[in-house]
Amino acid sequence: MKYEPHPLPFAGAPAGISEKTLTTHHDKLYVGYVNKKNEIEEKLVALKNGGDVASANQSYSELRGLKDGETFAVNGVYLHEWYFDMLAGDGAPAGPLADALAAAHGGSIENFLKYFAACGMAARGWAVVAFDTRDTALKVFTCDAHNQGGVWGAIPLIVLDVYEHAYFMDYGSDRAAYIQAFLKQLNWARANELYVAATASSAPQK
Repeated sequence: MKYEPHPLPFAGAPAGISEKTLTTHHDKLYVGYVNKKNEIEEKLVALKNGGDVASANQSYSELRGLKDGETFAVNGVYLHEWYFDMLAGDGAPAGPLADALAAAHGGSIENFLKYFAACGMAARGWAVVAFDTRDTALKVFTCDAHNQGGVWGAIPLIVLDVYEHAYFMDYGSDRAAYIQAFLKQLNWARANELYVAATASSAPQK
């Protein structure tokens, strides 16, 4: 089934991000990943339904190239959707996720915010707060590429895009200012919804 781009979950550009940046990011870059996801999956369907897979190998083959491209494009779609979900909030840390993050960072939400911002500075692509369903714990992961750095079994809750396309038109090379702007309007209500759903789904079955 063809995947359709998700519309932005808010009206107008959020604080700290210009309309030009937002339009370029969503309508061109994100939609481009959706199109590539669909293109790759169409080619994989042909291979799955009786196509020539006899040449598949780990050095180079059509199947290897498509499978590698699949994870890059699909993660490019999903990470951007989580990122856009985090925008246009009031930025006030509250709720069960904020409480859990504070507890996991020495009892201080400020410790979490400082650490998460530092992870955003250290990453080349993404900083992600996730709930690790194997460890049943909150983690912050960083990714240099869409299909590198993620951990299977970890559910993203707060996703920050730190590729230059997310901020360079508005902040130039001042990534730190962009990260602070992101945190000041972080959608904690949505992040809490994701956290509650993630923890509920990973609870032991009775």
